[in-house]
This record gives sequence, C-alpha cells and structure tokens, in this order.
Amino acid sequence: MLFEIDPADSRPIYRQIMDEVRRGVAAGLLKADEPLPAVRQLASQLKLNPNTVQHAYRELEQAGLVYVRRGFGTFVSPLSVGRVKPAQMARQVAERALRDAFRHGLLASDLIAAIKDIAPKRD
Repeated sequence: MLFEIDPADSRPIYRQIMDEVRRGVAAGLLKADEPLPAVRQLASQLKLNPNTVQHAYRELEQAGLVYVRRGFGTFVSPLSVGRVKPAQMARQVAERALRDAFRHGLLASDLIAAIKDIAPKRD
C-alpha cells in the first residue's frame, strides 16, 4: 500500500498517516494481521522523521486498529477490519475536500456541484 502525505494539508503528518491506514483497512487494501511498513522504512519513503511515524503507529495501537509484536513489527488488528466504515471514510474525504475548497475561495455548493458533474451517471 502506498501512503500519500500532503504537506499542504492542515492535518498533522502523523494524523495523515493514521488516516491512510484507516483508508487502507476500509478499502480492503490492508487485511487482518498484515504488517505495516517498518517505522524507519516508511519514514525514509515519506522523507519524515521516524518519530512522526512512530507517533502515528502508537496512536493507531491505542485505538485498537493495529498491534505490535516486539521484534516483528506492527500489524493490522483483526478487530479493526470491519470497524472502519465506508461512511466514516467518506466523511473524512469530504472534510478534506471542503477545507481545500475553502482555501481556494469556493463554497460547499460549488464543491457539491462539481462532484455531481463529474460523478458517473447511473441509468
């Protein structure tokens, strides 16, 4: 799974990492007991301080979404699969899109109209 971090996003970087893991679980990209990238590996890949990644992983563990096996790494908790709902993820995506729209001087109605315009039509 590829992690996408946006430096222009108002959310802290560790929170973006957490949201990426949640997104991966909700979308089925991350399965129960699947390992997450090692802290140093992900930090290197994203060009971040390893403490930032460690902070995200620690918060995910406290939330029960991942578990740590000392010496082996961090894994997706079987309990997290099914806990992250698509509606919850849709809300997070909508919140990010709305913040970005506001930064560009757009209204919520402008964003809604654009989404409706580009969404596939169902017959």
